Amino acid sequence: MIRWFAFLLGPALLLAQPPARDLPPWWEAGLARNLNLSDAQMKQLLQIRDDFRPRMRDARAAVLRAEKEVEAAFNEDPVDEAKAMEAIARLAAARAEATRAVSEMDLKFRMVLTAQQWQELKDRQHPRPGGRGRRGPPTPPTNQK
Repeated sequence: MIRWFAFLLGPALLLAQPPARDLPPWWEAGLARNLNLSDAQMKQLLQIRDDFRPRMRDARAAVLRAEKEVEAAFNEDPVDEAKAMEAIARLAAARAEATRAVSEMDLKFRMVLTAQQWQELKDRQHPRPGGRGRRGPPTPPTNQK
């Protein structure tokens, strides 16, 4: 069942991630294994994924477009500072929206998990040498390069 979770949820959510890191998200990194997810939880998680999919695609596309605009503005000779600043502002706004979308989706996921499942997931995301994972809020899953 967990394999289905990773298989079905992972690819859709990757669309939402700003292209910034090479770390796999928790649902693909095997961190979701052994969380003892019920069938009802799986169904809810898949519905959340499906509900957020269009927003995630749009957010990712907006970030990619804005990154290209910034690159184009920086590559002009001479650089038009006002045009570059506008492109930077659009990129910042696009990244902010992508972060908001991912965080809202993560919140929906958290609302499906029990406190024990959430704590176990956090412990697996942030292991401490020789023991349990770090305490505190987990880092949202992102895909950075």
